[in-house]
Amino acid sequence: MASTTLPTRSNTADNDDLIPDEDSSEATKLFLERLQAWKHACGYLEDYITATEKLAATDSKEYEKILKTVNNPLREAHHFDSGPGGIAGLFESLRTNTQGLSNSSADTAKTLKASVLPIFERLHAEIKNKSKEVNKSAGKGAKSVDKARTATQKHVELLGQHSATFDTNLSGVKAAEDPYVTHRQVYHRLHKQVVEENSNRDDMLAVQNNFSQFETHVLQTFQQGLAQFDQVLATHATQARTHYSTIVGTSQQIPPQHEWNGFLKRNSNTLIDPSAPKRTVESIGFANQEHQATKPLIAGALERKGKVFKRYESAYWVVTPSKYMHEYKTDDDFAKDPTPENSLYLPDCLVGAVEENRFNVRGKSTGMLATTKEYSFKAHTAEIAKQWRDVIASVAGVSNNDAPDSVPSSPVAAQTESTPIATHVAPAATATPVATTGTVPVATHATPVATTGTVPATTEPASAPLAAATTAAAPTHPTTGV
Repeated sequence: MASTTLPTRSNTADNDDLIPDEDSSEATKLFLERLQAWKHACGYLEDYITATEKLAATDSKEYEKILKTVNNPLREAHHFDSGPGGIAGLFESLRTNTQGLSNSSADTAKTLKASVLPIFERLHAEIKNKSKEVNKSAGKGAKSVDKARTATQKHVELLGQHSATFDTNLSGVKAAEDPYVTHRQVYHRLHKQVVEENSNRDDMLAVQNNFSQFETHVLQTFQQGLAQFDQVLATHATQARTHYSTIVGTSQQIPPQHEWNGFLKRNSNTLIDPSAPKRTVESIGFANQEHQATKPLIAGALERKGKVFKRYESAYWVVTPSKYMHEYKTDDDFAKDPTPENSLYLPDCLVGAVEENRFNVRGKSTGMLATTKEYSFKAHTAEIAKQWRDVIASVAGVSNNDAPDSVPSSPVAAQTESTPIATHVAPAATATPVATTGTVPVATHATPVATTGTVPATTEPASAPLAAATTAAAPTHPTTGV
């Protein structure tokens, strides 16, 4: 009968060789732990992409808030050029490009969520499936190995028991407990254990070898996802840079004088025209500018003898249609307010004759403390003096032919403050007596004046008849009422 070849093992004093030092279950745990590490790493990247996507979505909303700051039309917009090349165009560029930034951020968020994040989500699922696969295959093989080892161990223990029985009682060994039979059964189960161990080892080697390729795939997927992530963000950054550069470029393209020139053009009717000539007093008209009362009867420089030093001082004098004779320092209306230094109401005055270039006017000014006095005038020429005397005499209350610097014989000198002065220039006087309140001889001058006392007569014959009754009231003064 042919012999059966059984597995051979070296004789040892213990059973340590039944369970080798190489434990596949520990390798399985290590592989599963590594897969768990890759899965967590992938999860971190998913969280990173998700957070970036949320940031982009938030940026889009924040840009919408920024847009609201310039969304309303400019206040006082009429001060700016409404065209694209001015401030209004700059703010329109701000609105357009800020809206573009918001849209770009929203598109970036959508792209990250739709294109980049799924890459890592799929990889996460692959790692998870790989972990299940390893756990399933390795777990099944490990169970088979454990089962085979348990059976071998059991029969090794039976072999020990049967061998002990044989050594103590040879006649009592049963056939089923024959150490030879048990020995062969140990080899059978040991052979099955070794087959299971080797099969499990081959499976684990396959898993181990496949792990290298799988990790390469995981790493390449990381790189691919991050590269696409970078591309999306780079596109967003480029768009943002373009939008901001457009805003800056729009502002820099505005010429420095563009807005000012437009402002001048739009408000030419309101602003001052620099080319227009300056205003002059002569070019301005006003109401009653040419009224007859504003035109002097005569005006010019006259010299008047001073009261204290008895010397002539030049001033600007004027006779107005209102029958005033005003004194000014100059004829300049602009240097200071032209207020008269003296004002004589001529109907209350007496004018004398002209001698050479001089003549006198007797009266009092219109001031509150004014007193009646003699004004001695001197013109540049006799002709000018005559012109002045004639004009003054035409409006004066009384005129005579007294020469300047002579003792005045005018009745004005003798009248009291309450005596009105005659308001007309009488024709040449005669020797006819004048009716008064007393007896009045013939006057020595051509113009009689009403008085309240007796005026002695002179021996000079009168050259013209006297005026009729001189007790008629004089014209009322426009200021004092007398």
